Amino acid sequence: MDVRPSQDEYGGHFGNYIRLVPEGNLIDILAAQESQTFSLISSLDESQGDHRYAEGKWSLKEVIGHIPDTERVMSYRLLRISRGDETPLPGFDQDLFIQNAPFGGWSFSQLAEEYRAVRQATLSLLRGLTEDAWNRRGTASNVGMTVRALANVIAGHELHHVGIIRDKYL
Repeated sequence: MDVRPSQDEYGGHFGNYIRLVPEGNLIDILAAQESQTFSLISSLDESQGDHRYAEGKWSLKEVIGHIPDTERVMSYRLLRISRGDETPLPGFDQDLFIQNAPFGGWSFSQLAEEYRAVRQATLSLLRGLTEDAWNRRGTASNVGMTVRALANVIAGHELHHVGIIRDKYL
């Protein structure tokens, strides 16, 4: 999928993530991200896991765990919309997810494997989509979205958080 979503395919804050995605085949970009992010997570020392760059911010392990959690939510939305389900899909409370997630007790190895498993599932889903499915529209978080836009959100969301990890945690 080489076609970037146009601005009428998404709304709200989603554009902040989509703008981060480079030009190119989105599936190739997501596959390259998998390799790069898995390597990054695998290279981290356990002593870094509880680091928070400011009071009230998530720990490094929580930020890393947030990436596949969000990808799961976006992939679920993508699946529903790609299959023609027009039911409006609700938002989710990312802070509640982190509050109730076990990431602080996981090793970086566990986080890396979790990330890889989720990304492989996403890639498998995307590789099976028809051209029509990529263009289907639905509603997620009270915003009209196409499947193509949601797939770009997955890539851009990860780019956003990997940037934060590099700039503020490492």
